[in-house]
Amino acid sequence: MLAMTDAAVEAISALTSQDGQEAAGLRFAVREESDAGAQLALSIAPAPEEGDEVLGTNSGARVFLEPQAASFLDDKVLDVQQDDQGQLNFAVMQQPEA
Repeated sequence: MLAMTDAAVEAISALTSQDGQEAAGLRFAVREESDAGAQLALSIAPAPEEGDEVLGTNSGARVFLEPQAASFLDDKVLDVQQDDQGQLNFAVMQQPEA
């Protein structure tokens, strides 16, 4: 299952609370898949679409995973990183071995 860092949870909560919709979440869908990996589409969604896997946190952050994206992200960690201009960007990384 996709894991999330505390920074990612905070960023998701901040993004989805701007709409004033408590059921909103960050939705991942696969735009294109190749042998090298998958190109993901990321959007703020008011609610999960039919078939989406829904991940929630105690703080209320919600992530919706389209089935193909859920399969691709199963062993990944979602994080937020700041670029040189101070802009926050979501990053998907491999989960560390247990």
